[in-house]
Amino acid sequence: ESHVSAAVICSQKLGFQLKIRSGGHDYEGLSYVFDKPFFVLDMFNLRSITVNMADETAWVGAGATLGELYYNIWKNSKVHGFPAGVCPTVGVGGHLSGAGYGTLIRKYGLSVDHVVDAKLVDNLFMRMLLQPVTRNKKKTARISVIALYLGDSDSLVSLLQKDFPELSIGKSNCNETTWIDSVLWWANFDLGTPPTALLDRDLNDAGFLKRKSDYVQTPIPKSGLESLWQKMIELGKVGMVFNAYGGRMDQIKPDETPFPHRAGNLYKIQYSVNWDQPGSEADKNFTTQAKLLHDFMTPFVSKNPRSAYFNYRDIDVGSTKKWSYEEGKVYGESYFNGNYERLVDVKTAVDANNFFRNEQSIPPRSSKI
Repeated sequence: ESHVSAAVICSQKLGFQLKIRSGGHDYEGLSYVFDKPFFVLDMFNLRSITVNMADETAWVGAGATLGELYYNIWKNSKVHGFPAGVCPTVGVGGHLSGAGYGTLIRKYGLSVDHVVDAKLVDNLFMRMLLQPVTRNKKKTARISVIALYLGDSDSLVSLLQKDFPELSIGKSNCNETTWIDSVLWWANFDLGTPPTALLDRDLNDAGFLKRKSDYVQTPIPKSGLESLWQKMIELGKVGMVFNAYGGRMDQIKPDETPFPHRAGNLYKIQYSVNWDQPGSEADKNFTTQAKLLHDFMTPFVSKNPRSAYFNYRDIDVGSTKKWSYEEGKVYGESYFNGNYERLVDVKTAVDANNFFRNEQSIPPRSSKI
């Protein structure tokens, strides 16, 4: 930790730009790119985790990954005799017709909170994936739904058969697991993988990707959904992930934390495209596909501002060269809505000279950069 303060002081004296790397992820890789001399303060190994089961708090080092945190909570729960808990998870996949798509997403577009029994909604998280695919040599679209439910599979099947009969869900679609096994499953590990897999910090083979995001606040009309299928098929590669809101999200006020996207949002969209080919031509092709689908969705998503999810970092939302208040407002209000002003106040109070900065950081009210 002492090296961190030394690096900050040294870089201030030399006038170098400081970039920070920790245990999180950044889809735009802003820790590694800048148009002026800079160095990286790498805190990846500052990864200590202390869990206090008595008061249900944890102190997590900047370099710790989410998997390490989950592993430590699980380990401490065993040591202190807390039950691991049962967490059935459900993965549902399959091809639906255009009518099936429309019916399911129109229901989904009312958010889980408005469709599912309110007494159970806090225990259920649903995610829907839309992907362009080729079936029988014909281009079409596929819908898949995966869910995490705190409860037994019988009650989940009964719930979803009633409210989402289009899924044709049965107990064979459910896996009842311990909480830690559900974490592994959600992280795309096979069921039965030991929890120690969450401690693996070796980088996977890196590919290329682009992510964008949106929030939907009113149900998309049937005509809009039908045109969406066609647009996805036309573009050919970009998928969409719908994360349902409602439930507990509606119970937290938007100004309680910097993250403001709470009540009033039906679901969040992630636009997702991956490719393997290196080079600028492939990069332009696939990032353009993502931008075109994002542009297509403009009439159906939040407005004034068009909101975005900060953890799906997207430099297209806006960036800054001078770190002015007005530059920062473009992306700051998209990510943080009305909380942007308060974040600017905090930044001005603790870092008035704007030493800690990146292309989408919160600026102070007046910057000398």
